[in-house]
Amino acid sequence: MNDMTEIDRQRRSGPRIEEVARLAGVSKSTVSRVINGEPYVSARARDAVHEAIARLRYSPNQAARSLAGSKANAIALIISEAGSRVLGDPFFAGMLRGVHAELAGRHTQLLLMLSRPEGHDDLVDYLGGGHVDGALLVSLHGDDPLPQRLHEIGLPVVVGGRPLGAASVPFVDSDNFTGGLEAVRHLVSLGRKRVATVAGPRDMAAGLDRLSGWRRGLGEAKLAADLVAEADFTPESGARAMTELLARAPDLDAVFVAADIIALGVLQVLHASGRRIPQDVAVVGFDDSLLASTATPPLTTVRQDVEQLGRTMTWRLLGELAGEDGLPPSLLLPTSLVRRASA
Repeated sequence: MNDMTEIDRQRRSGPRIEEVARLAGVSKSTVSRVINGEPYVSARARDAVHEAIARLRYSPNQAARSLAGSKANAIALIISEAGSRVLGDPFFAGMLRGVHAELAGRHTQLLLMLSRPEGHDDLVDYLGGGHVDGALLVSLHGDDPLPQRLHEIGLPVVVGGRPLGAASVPFVDSDNFTGGLEAVRHLVSLGRKRVATVAGPRDMAAGLDRLSGWRRGLGEAKLAADLVAEADFTPESGARAMTELLARAPDLDAVFVAADIIALGVLQVLHASGRRIPQDVAVVGFDDSLLASTATPPLTTVRQDVEQLGRTMTWRLLGELAGEDGLPPSLLLPTSLVRRASA
C-alpha cells in the first residue's frame, strides 16, 4: 500500500524539467541554461521556456525562484556517507571548516545533509523546492546519478573529488595520482623493494587515482606492483587488508596506505606481528590529518589541504551563483609529502 507509482510521484513533486523541455520544444540542457541565466540561448528558445514554465506552473523548484529573481541565501553540503562514518573521519571535519570559512560574512546559510542513493528521490525533490541556491557534493561512490539529477533540475552543483559518473558537473579535487606517485618514490629512495599498498575503495576516484600513482611509481623503479589489498576509509578495514598482505608476502618492507585513517589499522597489525616501523616496514599514509601526527610512530604521509578543498569548492559554487564568467570546469589542488618517523 505504501508503494508510490511514477504518476503519484510526479503529482507529489510537480512538473519536472523533462515536461518543460517537451512543451517548449527544446532540450533539457537548454531549459537548464535558461533557468540559470546562462548565455548562448536564443531569444525564441528563452521565451518558449518561460512560457512553458508559466503554463506548467513549474513553481516548486529552482526555475520559479530564478525567474522571479529571488534567492534562498543558502547552500547544501551533501555527504554521501552514513552518519557514523562522517562523525568518525577527520576528513569531513576539515571539509566543513573550509566550507564554513569561505561562507563567512556572506549571509549565506549552510545545510549539512547526509544522503545515500536510496534516499535520492526525496533529496532531489527537497533541493528542487527552492530551499537552497546550490549544492556541494562530497564522497560520491561509483556512477552516483545525484550530480546529474540536480544539474537537470537547474540546481548549480560542485562536486568534491573527481566524479566517476557525471561528466557535465564542475568538480574540485586533490592531485591524488601525484600524491601516490611521490609516496612510492620516497619509499623507493629508502631502498625498499617489496612495496605493498592498502588501496582505497575502487568505486571512488580518490582510491583509483592513488592506486594508479602507486603503480606508476613502482613501474618507474621496475619493481613488481602485485601487492594490493583494498579497504574502505576505516581503521578496521585497514587492519584486515594489512593482515591479508602479510599472509601473502611476509617479506614486504613498505606499504603505501590510501588514507591516514586506514593506516591506523595497518600500524596496529604491524605492531602486533612484531614488525618494527620503519626498520622492518616503512609506512606512508595520505591526508596529513591529526591522526598522522599522533600515530605511533608519527606517520609520514601525503598532505592534501582538506580545508582548502572545501573553500575552493565553495568559491567555485558561489562564483557560478554570482554569474561570473570564465570559471574553470575543474580544479586540481596540489599535494605534498610530509616526512615523519614511519618512513
